[in-house]
Amino acid sequence: MHNDLRKTAGQLIMIRFPGTVLDAATADFLKTNSIRAVCLFRGNMTDAAQLARLTADLRAVMGPEALIAIDQEGGAVVRSTWVPAPPAAMGLGAADDTDLAYRTGAAVARAVKSLGFNWNFAPVLDLNNNPHNPVIAERSFGAEPQRAAALAMAWMAGSHAEGVACCVKHFPGHGDTSVDSHRDLPTVNKPVDELHRLELAPFRIACAAGPLSAPAIMTAHIVYPTLDQENPATMSRRILTGLLRDEWHYQGIIITDGMDMHAIAGRYGVGNAAVRALTAGADMVMALGTTETQNETLDAIAAAIACGELSQADIDTRLARLSALALAYPCKPRSYKEDAADRAIMAEGWRRALTAYSVAGQAPQRPAAGAKVRLVARQDVVSDGVSEAGVPAAVVAASLRKLYDVELLTFADANTFDWSTLPQDGRYTMLASTSRLRYGENARSGWRPDLHLALWNPYQALDIQAPALLTYGFAGPALDAINAWLSGELQATGNAPVPGFCR
Repeated sequence: MHNDLRKTAGQLIMIRFPGTVLDAATADFLKTNSIRAVCLFRGNMTDAAQLARLTADLRAVMGPEALIAIDQEGGAVVRSTWVPAPPAAMGLGAADDTDLAYRTGAAVARAVKSLGFNWNFAPVLDLNNNPHNPVIAERSFGAEPQRAAALAMAWMAGSHAEGVACCVKHFPGHGDTSVDSHRDLPTVNKPVDELHRLELAPFRIACAAGPLSAPAIMTAHIVYPTLDQENPATMSRRILTGLLRDEWHYQGIIITDGMDMHAIAGRYGVGNAAVRALTAGADMVMALGTTETQNETLDAIAAAIACGELSQADIDTRLARLSALALAYPCKPRSYKEDAADRAIMAEGWRRALTAYSVAGQAPQRPAAGAKVRLVARQDVVSDGVSEAGVPAAVVAASLRKLYDVELLTFADANTFDWSTLPQDGRYTMLASTSRLRYGENARSGWRPDLHLALWNPYQALDIQAPALLTYGFAGPALDAINAWLSGELQATGNAPVPGFCR
């Protein structure tokens, strides 16, 4: 009987596993527990051939209703790095074109479907209305609810047309936080009417369009005291069932964010939290972590089923929703012959996103062709825990060397670097910001470059009193767009879709 309950529990969780092949132990774990959902990360990937084999092996083990998921949002948050690089959501917000958003979502889907995925945990529907947000920033389409929702829904429509289900996140909204829920439990303490006007609005718009428009929603590990004083949204029946199901009549999938995140695992324990999420109204628990924590989660859910805490009717409803998603978006790979055309779509997005930021009336100026340029950048590649990697300073320097005589100077830590030691020899100076971290007072007051290349977090442009170019990401096409602007071939026509920036 216990094995049967574990098999039922297994259908309600999504796992991750290490490595680039499906080893015998993992395959046995999937089969034994009837697990039908996995999420793959960059550590599971080396190239297209390897990844196609891995997803084929997973389908063979998990069956025709397999859900194989990926975070391929665009910008910094992409797992497969060799397929065409999508612009970040805020880049699409800066371009402000729903047709471009649709074509981008479709291109992303074509690539990931060819690799064996049928579920993409994108796009982000959070409104980035806090410039100090440590984890959302350019992952958001902007700060205005209606426009952000329109762009996100266009992106999703493109994905769905190509057979890949989307999952909007992070409900009820992660935009106005100053804490990363991967590290601790944030609180968004706002009046209910303000939440409905801002954070909740894009999710409500997506829900109102029906489950075909937003087939899945991911929960946020955040406490919203005016909605539920005690429980983070992931474990809040008031929010998941009362608001999302009963008030908004949402019929799609509710899946939790990773339950291994410190906001949850460190406070509630993964097994207890999984049961609380399911009883609150979630359909699937993202049980990432380790085999040990996955077993703990399975045991806890099985025990909750055995004692009736999770009723058979509730389980049947959840399983029916998950089956419907898998059948609507079957996990069947496709050939990928559109690579070149999709790269052109992505390049268009990066170029149209490029945004000029002026300081004290001074717009960005182009140095003359062949000029002597000093590029200043962080020396290491920093992950923010979501993106998995940034761009090396040497890559930025190599790109600029196509146009200029570039000397590269790197620093280890902007907060301790002595900016006064930079040579004053007449070289045109560029600062390339290649991490998500905002600059502290040392960098803010210590130095003024001639041009700031904000290659990741656009809010970094507010820290340095210098004209800037905002790319909303650091992929190759972003560097190409900068070079096109520097050479006079391209104008920076993007408009930052958040407060605080002017052209």
